[in-house]
Amino acid sequence: MGTATGKKLEPGVVDAGDAQRALRRINDYLSHTAHSEEDIQVRLETGADDEALVLPRPVAEMFASMLAALANGQGIQIMPVDAELTTQQAADMLNVSRPYLIGLLESGEIPFRLVGRHRRVRFADLRQYLREDDARRKGAADELMELDRELGCVSEVDLDVSRSTSWGGMI
Repeated sequence: MGTATGKKLEPGVVDAGDAQRALRRINDYLSHTAHSEEDIQVRLETGADDEALVLPRPVAEMFASMLAALANGQGIQIMPVDAELTTQQAADMLNVSRPYLIGLLESGEIPFRLVGRHRRVRFADLRQYLREDDARRKGAADELMELDRELGCVSEVDLDVSRSTSWGGMI
C-alpha cells in the first residue's frame, strides 16, 4: 500500500449550472434503467469520432453523486478506501492539528502503522474513527437533551423535534 491522496475538486472549480445539467441527464438515464444492471454509455463530444465511453453502472451512480455535490457548489474528493495517508493529510481531513492527531494515534484511538519513522493512517480507519466519534457526540447530545427534559428546561415537543432533526451523519 502506498500513500495516496486521491483526487480533489475545490468548490467553484466546476460550474454549478454545468454540473446540474449533467446530473439531470445522468439521473434521467439511471431512472429509466433503474432495474437494469447494464453499463451506461456516455458520449463525449470530441469532434473526432462517435465512440462512446462505457461506464459500469456503479461508477455512473457515483458520478451522479459527485455531480450533485458540485451542483450544490461543494467540492469533492475521491479517495481509495485502502489509501494510506500521512499524518498531515489525516489531520487535514479531521480538521485538527497534526500534534492533536498524533495524540489520537499514540493513544490508540486511530490505528496506524510505521513506515520507517513515519506514521501512516488508513483512510478506512479514519472513516471508522469519524463514525465512532459521531456516535459518541450523538450519545452525549441525547443525554444532555434528556437531562434538560428532566430539569424542565425543554418540553417534550421540543425534545421530539430535536431528535428528528439532529445528527445527519457525515460519512
